[in-house]
Amino acid sequence: MPTRTDSWPAGTPCWVDISVPDLDAAREFYGQALGWSFLDSGEEFGHYTICQVDGSAAAAIAPQQYEGQPVAWTVYLASDDVDGTAKLIKDNGGTVVVEPMDIPGSGRMCIAQDPQGAAFGVWQSAGMHGAQVYMEPGSLVWTDVRTPDPDAGRTFYTAVFGYRYEPIEGGPPEYTTIHFDAARDGEPVGGIGGMMGAPEDTPPHWLAYFLVPDADVAAASASASGGIVLSEPFDTPYGRMAPITDPDGATFLVIGTMSST
Repeated sequence: MPTRTDSWPAGTPCWVDISVPDLDAAREFYGQALGWSFLDSGEEFGHYTICQVDGSAAAAIAPQQYEGQPVAWTVYLASDDVDGTAKLIKDNGGTVVVEPMDIPGSGRMCIAQDPQGAAFGVWQSAGMHGAQVYMEPGSLVWTDVRTPDPDAGRTFYTAVFGYRYEPIEGGPPEYTTIHFDAARDGEPVGGIGGMMGAPEDTPPHWLAYFLVPDADVAAASASASGGIVLSEPFDTPYGRMAPITDPDGATFLVIGTMSST
């Protein structure tokens, strides 16, 4: 099983977490849908719960910090200097919602929004590198930015993280892959595109994709556990996918192997 034992290159999506109103219910749902087991970090860390694949960290679920807090997956981008990245975010029209802060024994982080309002985190490792498991069922396998003005989004993320972009032949309109040459030898680390048919009131956002052995089985399990499958699983050149909303309203995608039929 591929596991990460050192820091992710700066600019790489390296971690995802979510804050929920009912931690036990969320553990039950995601355990069924994605096959995760869970490790509670304890009261000292607010019961921040690590989602694991065979004992390796894949993501985290935490209790909400305040009533009415939005429930959504937050994608964290790696940084060698969170404070410097926070300054670049502000200098390029973004907003730092949570100023840089230390997580004792783990790292330093901030939470930000790009100029169009898509929220993301920034993570600087100091012991906890982010996702340990990758390219295995249950792991974060892709992220992308959905935004009304992809060109403006690309300008912002290039200024802050040094990204470059490549079009996808036959891909969705305005969609490009994100590249950062220090990460994965120049292989794409994510994507950015338009809202792609999302309901009119959907805000700009980062979206997390999780690898599963079988997208149809994962979608059926999510539905049986109280989630909503937003469309039937469909084949793409990159795998079979299904968009899912969990019982608290957080949307994510699962991606599995191509259908043999």
